[in-house]
Amino acid sequence: MSRPQAVLLDFYGTVVEEDDQQIRQICVEISDTSSQPVDPHTVGSYWSDLFSHLCTVSVGPSFATQRALERQSLQETILHFGSVADEETLSKQMFAYWRQPTLFQEATAFLSEIAQPVCIVSDIDRADIEAAISHHGIGVDLIVTSEDARAYKPRPEPFRLALGRLGLQPDQVLHIGNSPSCDVAGATSLGIPVAWLNRKGKERPQQTHVAYEAPNLLAIHRILADAVD
Repeated sequence: MSRPQAVLLDFYGTVVEEDDQQIRQICVEISDTSSQPVDPHTVGSYWSDLFSHLCTVSVGPSFATQRALERQSLQETILHFGSVADEETLSKQMFAYWRQPTLFQEATAFLSEIAQPVCIVSDIDRADIEAAISHHGIGVDLIVTSEDARAYKPRPEPFRLALGRLGLQPDQVLHIGNSPSCDVAGATSLGIPVAWLNRKGKERPQQTHVAYEAPNLLAIHRILADAVD
């Protein structure tokens, strides 16, 4: 691999842990307060599909922030299952985590040692990711959010905006991310090479091209260190 001139870096699930624990707790709360017998997994699947759909149609003039879409999808999920759970209380739990997420152990070393400029490319709203970055004292060169691009990954707008701000072409960067659908599919659709961060040993995504696969960020750092100019 030729040495990339910059790195595009997903944030949640890549630099910090996803909000999986908070989502599980919310789904249990909805299940426990539902007017019908339903398990938390069914609640989670319904909520996830609804949220994904809202993100897909949220683009350009119809764009809505991730906070707004999370609240809308959660409220509709609560109503769908006849739950008496309080959407505002549950949303606050998630929003609090977004602003103070758990940092992966190797993330600080990776970011302090990487030689290339780093541009975060995230779907989380700008105010929340800036709060998370400040909370952990993380140093990056640029931040591009879906709020900036008015579209969510895997759409091309966030990646194109990052390339434009870096002044680079797709083959001059490497995107690092953990989501097969948002990161791998989104970046490769523009010809951006991808290092897929596969922390959980999942099966490699089908019909997408992964330039590199690694179990953690330090393994990706070694890949970058071995790249030639």
